[in-house]
Amino acid sequence: MQPVKRSVLVTGASSGIGRALARRLLDQGHSVVGVSRDCRRFATEHPGFSAVELDLAELERLPAAAKQIQLQAPELDTAIFAAGYGQFGGLEQFSAAQIERLMTVNFTAQACLTRLLLPNLKRRPFANLVYIGSEAALKGSRNGSIYCASKFALRGFSQALRDECGKSPVRVSLVNPGMVDTEFFERLGFMPGKQAGQALRADDVADAVLYILQAGPHCVIDEINLNPASKVIEFKK
Repeated sequence: MQPVKRSVLVTGASSGIGRALARRLLDQGHSVVGVSRDCRRFATEHPGFSAVELDLAELERLPAAAKQIQLQAPELDTAIFAAGYGQFGGLEQFSAAQIERLMTVNFTAQACLTRLLLPNLKRRPFANLVYIGSEAALKGSRNGSIYCASKFALRGFSQALRDECGKSPVRVSLVNPGMVDTEFFERLGFMPGKQAGQALRADDVADAVLYILQAGPHCVIDEINLNPASKVIEFKK
């Protein structure tokens, strides 16, 4: 990390990649505001940590949440968007409400929250926006039409926003992991293999994000793609 201590927002901080990121950042002496639907799932007495409870599906709550975040972290210079969930199946199996919710949590809310935070981030000497995408942002796959659409949208958004912010101190990056062994798969009918090298760990993705944050202010790391050494998918009975 850079010698300067960062003030970081992490969405999805209660589990998986977001939780790993929050812990690693706190261990390195940075301050973290963790956003999650249930703050009780990640309770810590660490002096550098504060929590904001928010369901990203509720877009009407974002303006108040953004104000709360900026009050708790007036020197916020980094936002890492790690929240998201998966839902898979043929398109005809989705209701309109399910399509709307998946797109809202995985893309729309992230774009809206970025819009609310961006003016203050542009006032910092340097700042980072980091989005956790997916290998599903790189290629569409059967039974993933809506999930892939949400991640393709996030990838296009980050690419365009990077260009928009090119003359500002804000650097925009995207990390696209393959299958990561986290709670993401708890409610799904499949999961990554359990043998070494068959799935990424949350800390692998955290390493990539920390690498992005270490880059000097003259450099932006556009996109990082990560995959397990030997991808294996197991289907639940």
